[in-house]
Amino acid sequence: MSSTMPLAGDGLAPAAERPAVAALRAEPTASVVIIGGGINGIATFRDLALQGVPVVLVERNDFVSGASAASSHMIHGGVRYLENGEFRLVQESVTERNALIKIAPHYVKPLRTTVPIFSTFSGLFSAPLRFLTHTSGKPSERGALLIKTGLTIYDAFSRDGGSVPRHRFLGAKRSRAELPALNRGVKYTATYFDASMHDPERLALDVLHDGLAAGPHARAVNSVEAVGLGADGVRVRDRETGVEFDLAADVVVNTSGPWTDLTNAELGRPTRYMGGTKGSHIVLDHPELLAATDGREIFFEHEDGRIVLIYPLKGRVMVGTTDLEHDMREPAICTEDEVDYFFDLITHVFPDIAVDRSQIVYRFSGVRPLPRHDDTQPGFVSRDYRIERADVPERPGTTLLSLVGGKWTTFRALAEHLANDVLGLLGRERVRSTAGLAIGGGAGYPMTEDARRVWVVAHGDEVGRQRAETLLERYGTRAEAIIADLEGMDDAVLTHHDGYTRGEVAWLVRHEHVAHLLDVVQRRTSLAFTGDVTMPLLDELAEIAGDELGWDGARRAAEIALTVRVLSERHGMRLAEASIAA
Repeated sequence: MSSTMPLAGDGLAPAAERPAVAALRAEPTASVVIIGGGINGIATFRDLALQGVPVVLVERNDFVSGASAASSHMIHGGVRYLENGEFRLVQESVTERNALIKIAPHYVKPLRTTVPIFSTFSGLFSAPLRFLTHTSGKPSERGALLIKTGLTIYDAFSRDGGSVPRHRFLGAKRSRAELPALNRGVKYTATYFDASMHDPERLALDVLHDGLAAGPHARAVNSVEAVGLGADGVRVRDRETGVEFDLAADVVVNTSGPWTDLTNAELGRPTRYMGGTKGSHIVLDHPELLAATDGREIFFEHEDGRIVLIYPLKGRVMVGTTDLEHDMREPAICTEDEVDYFFDLITHVFPDIAVDRSQIVYRFSGVRPLPRHDDTQPGFVSRDYRIERADVPERPGTTLLSLVGGKWTTFRALAEHLANDVLGLLGRERVRSTAGLAIGGGAGYPMTEDARRVWVVAHGDEVGRQRAETLLERYGTRAEAIIADLEGMDDAVLTHHDGYTRGEVAWLVRHEHVAHLLDVVQRRTSLAFTGDVTMPLLDELAEIAGDELGWDGARRAAEIALTVRVLSERHGMRLAEASIAA
């Protein structure tokens, strides 16, 4: 399996055993072992933990560092799934989207989405062909009549008593009045609402926190990989120390996403369930393009039939995505051909806005955990999920469940389904529902301006009102724990980035399972995504993380060097060699 996780060959000396791993090795028994700490594995962990089930989650890299970290940052109902006839998935998706806006309002918010339309009748004949045969024929953009029909049906599925507004159509003149930089060939625009997920990694960490908070029966460790399955249970290896040990369990759940087949092969159970496709994105620092979007996502079908997006996010513009076959034994990297494709689609919508590679601050690519699809074209492969079951003859009574498929929008419902299957195998009843249950910092989150003001005033005495506002926006009501930790501390702003403080970064390292510097810049913060990583900042962050984790000078230098290499090779960022002295 490909990995960005550092090993001894990356210049990192073997580390001391982490307390969480030592505790797991001392008590290596649970009812359930979950392999894979992406959003679906983490959500299943949370659900089972809330039922009181002894459960262990192991992740070979960092939590949410695989497919879940390479999303399009959307929680969406899947309007295009209507054309594939996946009405059950659309219904579940819009239900979960509307629910997440309520239970995770700190990270999931309504997203105004506009579709530029270049014709009136295009696609009327090809769409039924796609619906009936799942083949596309000659690519043609969907016209206004077809999009109007689809959005009318989508409204019927998705409004939930007005959680999101109905779609609206505008002609060319009014469309350009709202979006002046639009291609003059645009005849209409359709605007509807889905939802934005500005911080997917942080949302997943909140889900993980909820599971761990359920009690000592729920344990989770990163940098621990499954390497076998036999009479003594799941054989795992601590990737920090190289130590191996067995985890005994009645049910083993493989939620390793696009790596599911490779994980099953490691477990001695070869399968051919998966057929994931690669999707890449670029992030641009481009004020003109940012202004042209008017704060909305531009979502449309490109000339080749691929659904693509231009999405304002964190003061940058994210552009994506592709849908290409991929070998999971190789790392997923955004190629130069894909960059050219993204530039073409920007020009298609905003022809007078120039873009070039110097404006790209970050690239990322991941593989969707789609089922094996043989000759079916990637765009028509189902985004729904299923659960495969197998017995483990070497360990009678143990069952292996493999999750095939799944997506961000439906993670809660999927986890409920998967947890119910596990509970059935264990002969246990569900004692608590996760439907409507607030996630992490969404609990007690102030939903009105008045309530927000009250919260900020109540917490501003310790850190100042502006700082309290920032922390609330960043962490939801989990900010209370950070504020309590920072009270009375000389919490200096980072020398090389004024968006974070030393105390805040130290808190993240101390409380959020940080093992490596990469975890800080890519997943605990947005510093890599927004292109704000510099060598002086890495030196500063390595110092703070090193103080918390006991790194010596050599380890800090190695962590910086590894971070520079991964950001360069996998994400197109150009940083000088590490400057901290060993």
